[in-house]
Parts: sequence; structure tokens; C-alpha cells
Amino acid sequence: QRQLVESGGGLVQPGGSLRLRCVASGFTFNYYAIAWFRQTPGKERERVACIDSSTDQGTEYDDAVKGRFTIARDNTNNKAYLQMSSLKSEDTAVYYCAAYGSGWCTWTYEPDFRGQGTQVTVSS
Repeated sequence: QRQLVESGGGLVQPGGSLRLRCVASGFTFNYYAIAWFRQTPGKERERVACIDSSTDQGTEYDDAVKGRFTIARDNTNNKAYLQMSSLKSEDTAVYYCAAYGSGWCTWTYEPDFRGQGTQVTVSS
């Protein structure tokens, strides 16, 4: 059974940092592109970052997080990470990771599957 489990969310003050983790199981992790999305009640899902399955591990970021967030993956241990810095109140959301079987970051398509998410709250 393909599964993605997120952790690392929590409450942080503006300007602070958090590192989210996504643990994968039940599929060949290194074949998949891994993306992070976020969603707030009443708003549409937002793409945050994506890392593809290529040797170069190409990355893409939404403009709202570029320069503040960094996505990474550890294919040996089937994990992906989202390092978030200089957090702002508008970054508050449920963050979840998702997988693309194509191996590429194809934002225009729905991911093949996703995790349940982890809450990030940025507040003083």
C-alpha cells in the first residue's frame, strides 16, 4: 500500500523555521517526483515546492516561498523534506506531500496520491 506520512508541523513565531518530513512506503520512492502542497480552509490548494526523480533532482518553487523554503529528498531512506525559514503568518496552513508517478513535477496534473498533512501555524 502506497503511503506518505508527514510530520514536523507545529506552532512557530513569525521569522522562525520549521522542517517538515515526509516518509514514504509501499512504492519505489526514487521513481517518483515529490511535491509539497498547502491548504487553508476556504482557500484553494497551493503548490509549494517539488523535486523530481532525476539524477539532478531538479526543484521548483512557488514564487511565494522562493528563497525561504528548500525541498530535498533522501532516496536511500525514502524521505523528503521541506525546510521552511523566515516564516510568515500567511504560511499558516496544512502542509502535505504528494507523489507523481511520472517522475516529473507536473503541476498541471493531480498527483497520484498524497499524505494526510501536518499543520503549520505561524503566530506570535
